[in-house]
Amino acid sequence: MKIRNQRDFGAGIMYMVIGLFFTLVATQYPMGTAAKMGPGYFPFCLGILMTLLGLLILVKSLGAKATIDKIPPFNWKVISIITGSICLFGILLPTMGVLVAIFTLVFVASTASREFSWKAATLNSVVLIGFTYLVFIVGLKLTFPVLPFFIQ
Repeated sequence: MKIRNQRDFGAGIMYMVIGLFFTLVATQYPMGTAAKMGPGYFPFCLGILMTLLGLLILVKSLGAKATIDKIPPFNWKVISIITGSICLFGILLPTMGVLVAIFTLVFVASTASREFSWKAATLNSVVLIGFTYLVFIVGLKLTFPVLPFFIQ
């Protein structure tokens, strides 16, 4: 049997591994019943569904009707830029506040794209800053510093 669609095959394996992991971890908690669910019931059911979905995707990737698709080479530069921007966000947040940390996160992560545009990155960061402020600071009342330490 030949793997015709490598992307779907890999995605199917990934879904099955994650689904089985959550299913196995959920068995450590009380299940309860459908009428009175315990803490392990919902994660167990989701893990089973995710495993079945992964199996379906994996089987379809082997079929004769599957499009032939190969997995592209791994781009370490893009992965390191995005991971670095998340680490930079975590470092900047306590001292520079949400505004500077999110702005930096969006701009650094945006440079990983071939279609990088200053205008789009600025608009994206402004929208994300506004959304984050409304949801986490106003709505949930979390105590993140908003402005840099030297302005407060």
